[in-house]
Amino acid sequence: MTFVPPGSGWPDDPAQPDTPVAHDPAEVGELASSSRVLADLTARQSVCRACPRLVAWREEVATVRRRAFAEETYWGRPIAGWGEEKPEILIVGLAPAAHGGNRTGRIFTGDRSGDWLFASLYRTGLAVQETSVRAGDGQRLIGARMVAAVRCAPPDNKPLPEERAACFPWLAREIALVAESVRVVVALGGFAWQAVWPALKDAGYTLPRPRPAFGHGAEVEIARGGTSAHLLGCYHPSQQNTFTGRVTAEMLDQVFIRANALRHM
Repeated sequence: MTFVPPGSGWPDDPAQPDTPVAHDPAEVGELASSSRVLADLTARQSVCRACPRLVAWREEVATVRRRAFAEETYWGRPIAGWGEEKPEILIVGLAPAAHGGNRTGRIFTGDRSGDWLFASLYRTGLAVQETSVRAGDGQRLIGARMVAAVRCAPPDNKPLPEERAACFPWLAREIALVAESVRVVVALGGFAWQAVWPALKDAGYTLPRPRPAFGHGAEVEIARGGTSAHLLGCYHPSQQNTFTGRVTAEMLDQVFIRANALRHM
């Protein structure tokens, strides 16, 4: 077995052995649209097998493993959204890391990007712990939820256009299910900014035209059903950005401080 079987006792595993599995993009659309509650949606996300290249890659990584984690069991499955069921802040990333979320079973957990992100969330009152090392480690988001635009770790961190399209219904449906409570959406990186835009439209948000350009600290007012919300841009806390100083801890904090302020307006 090159991945953790659903229902085997992995902490916070949302799926069971009888959870329906999507084997192609059409089935992703069907299973996403028919998910009435987050529990059903996240379970189905976590067992998806719609993209052969991504399935092969995530399971190969889970088998070969990195030397530092050679004795660990890797999750090796898609990463479901997690956090509050009625979040006021929705944090959107690109995809799990091969030896981060693909190993730990939780997005942004167990890698350098996550170290930066969770430290900032802790400092700004959106997480109960400064670090997140694995599912079930006691970490909890406060008023927030995290999702990825693509749910499987892609080779070279670059999902193909058809893989992004296949995964889109999972994101769109998750946004629709939490939209009533969400007041702020934070897009971590330009790809997340691009991916979340059509998902917000599908969820019933009124969006400005033309689409504003992504940038760190970019802020766009959106609305749904007469309720105002905001989309914020934030540079991704990747090692490339943090090592070069393009992203600093203060820059991350300022985005989440602003998100906190907006959700209480």
